[in-house]
Amino acid sequence: MKSYTEIKKEFLKDPAFRKAYEELGPEFELASMIIEKRLRKGLTQKALAKKIGTQQSAIARLESGDYNPTIAFLEKVSKALGARLSISLG
Repeated sequence: MKSYTEIKKEFLKDPAFRKAYEELGPEFELASMIIEKRLRKGLTQKALAKKIGTQQSAIARLESGDYNPTIAFLEKVSKALGARLSISLG
Protein backbone atom coordinates (compact mmCIF):
# COMPACT_ATOMS: atom_id res chain seq x y z
CA MET A 1 0.00 0.00 0.00
CA LYS A 2 1.34 3.42 -0.95
CA SER A 3 1.65 6.09 1.69
CA TYR A 4 -0.41 9.26 1.54
CA THR A 5 2.73 11.24 0.73
CA GLU A 6 3.51 9.01 -2.26
CA ILE A 7 -0.03 9.26 -3.57
CA LYS A 8 -0.09 13.04 -3.11
CA LYS A 9 3.22 13.34 -4.98
CA GLU A 10 1.74 11.41 -7.91
CA PHE A 11 -1.41 13.55 -8.00
CA LEU A 12 0.61 16.77 -7.91
CA LYS A 13 2.20 15.79 -11.24
CA ASP A 14 -1.18 16.56 -12.86
CA PRO A 15 -1.18 20.31 -13.69
CA ALA A 16 -4.95 20.66 -13.11
CA PHE A 17 -4.72 18.97 -9.71
CA ARG A 18 -1.67 21.04 -8.75
CA LYS A 19 -3.47 24.28 -9.68
CA ALA A 20 -6.56 23.36 -7.63
CA TYR A 21 -4.35 22.25 -4.75
CA GLU A 22 -2.48 25.54 -4.71
CA GLU A 23 -5.68 27.63 -4.96
CA LEU A 24 -7.20 25.81 -2.01
CA GLY A 25 -3.97 25.77 -0.02
CA PRO A 26 -5.26 25.90 3.58
CA GLU A 27 -8.23 23.65 2.85
CA PHE A 28 -6.05 21.01 1.20
CA GLU A 29 -3.42 21.33 3.89
CA LEU A 30 -6.03 20.60 6.56
CA ALA A 31 -7.49 17.73 4.54
CA SER A 32 -3.99 16.32 3.98
CA MET A 33 -3.20 16.36 7.68
CA ILE A 34 -6.45 14.60 8.54
CA ILE A 35 -6.04 11.94 5.85
CA GLU A 36 -2.43 11.29 6.80
CA LYS A 37 -3.25 10.97 10.51
CA ARG A 38 -6.26 8.72 9.77
CA LEU A 39 -4.19 6.42 7.57
CA ARG A 40 -1.40 6.24 10.15
CA LYS A 41 -3.99 5.18 12.72
CA GLY A 42 -5.23 2.50 10.30
CA LEU A 43 -8.75 3.91 10.24
CA THR A 44 -11.16 3.96 7.34
CA GLN A 45 -13.42 6.96 6.83
CA LYS A 46 -16.28 4.83 8.13
CA ALA A 47 -14.38 3.85 11.29
CA LEU A 48 -13.43 7.46 12.00
CA ALA A 49 -17.01 8.56 11.44
CA LYS A 50 -18.26 5.94 13.88
CA LYS A 51 -15.80 7.12 16.54
CA ILE A 52 -17.21 10.65 16.41
CA GLY A 53 -20.85 9.76 15.82
CA THR A 54 -21.26 10.93 12.26
CA GLN A 55 -21.61 9.45 8.78
CA GLN A 56 -18.77 8.38 6.50
CA SER A 57 -19.95 10.98 3.98
CA ALA A 58 -19.14 13.76 6.48
CA ILE A 59 -15.55 12.52 6.70
CA ALA A 60 -15.36 12.26 2.91
CA ARG A 61 -16.52 15.89 2.57
CA LEU A 62 -13.98 17.00 5.17
CA GLU A 63 -11.17 15.15 3.40
CA SER A 64 -12.17 16.57 0.01
CA GLY A 65 -10.86 19.98 1.07
CA ASP A 66 -14.04 21.55 -0.25
CA TYR A 67 -15.95 21.77 3.03
CA ASN A 68 -16.04 24.35 5.81
CA PRO A 69 -16.21 22.38 9.04
CA THR A 70 -16.95 23.92 12.40
CA ILE A 71 -14.24 24.12 15.00
CA ALA A 72 -16.33 21.77 17.16
CA PHE A 73 -16.33 19.16 14.36
CA LEU A 74 -12.58 19.53 13.87
CA GLU A 75 -12.10 19.11 17.61
CA LYS A 76 -14.06 15.82 17.53
CA VAL A 77 -12.00 14.58 14.60
CA SER A 78 -8.71 15.54 16.19
CA LYS A 79 -9.60 13.81 19.47
CA ALA A 80 -10.68 10.66 17.61
CA LEU A 81 -7.31 10.68 15.84
CA GLY A 82 -5.39 11.20 19.07
CA ALA A 83 -4.30 14.65 17.97
CA ARG A 84 -4.60 18.16 19.35
CA LEU A 85 -6.34 20.84 17.30
CA SER A 86 -4.25 23.97 16.95
CA ILE A 87 -5.33 27.05 15.01
CA SER A 88 -2.93 29.80 14.09
CA LEU A 89 -2.90 33.09 12.24
CA GLY A 90 0.59 33.63 10.95
